[in-house]
Amino acid sequence: MRTKIARKLTGSIAATVALIIGLCINTLALTSKAVVEFNLFDTGRVKIDLNGGSPVIDGRGFLIEPGMTICRDFFIKNQSTDSVYCKIYFENVAGGLAEVLQITISDKDTILYQGTAEGLARKSAAFAGKLRVGERRELTASFYFPKESGNDTQDLHLTFDLRADAVQTKNNPNRLFD
Repeated sequence: MRTKIARKLTGSIAATVALIIGLCINTLALTSKAVVEFNLFDTGRVKIDLNGGSPVIDGRGFLIEPGMTICRDFFIKNQSTDSVYCKIYFENVAGGLAEVLQITISDKDTILYQGTAEGLARKSAAFAGKLRVGERRELTASFYFPKESGNDTQDLHLTFDLRADAVQTKNNPNRLFD
């Protein structure tokens, strides 16, 4: 009987010692740079410059009439540490012209968005494409006031904030923004 208890005790002590040694090795591996030197991770930074922070249209004293088109150039620039996918949209859209003015966002001859200010929301943003590190893309925003709008649109206004979102391209083949 004593031999059986001695064996169980010896086995328990050996298992405890083995677990303590394993715990010490794991702790050393997790905390020692020498052990994990080749398992370093760097995080990237996603940063977009949208028109140098300047508004595309400065609305002070600006009038638009039926039949008139206003075009403004602006840019987006990738200041990230890697390539990004970028999209452009309006936020804080307000005013009666939000559903009247026909807006086109284009990249040279390619139309990225065509519709109203109300329709250019974050979930339906204009996809501006892939931007490499340091790449700058020139875009144009056109605002057309349809002639047929008539007198019902007099004294209406439109305000909005132009926004750009960007996400990394690495490990993001489906261009997921959220």
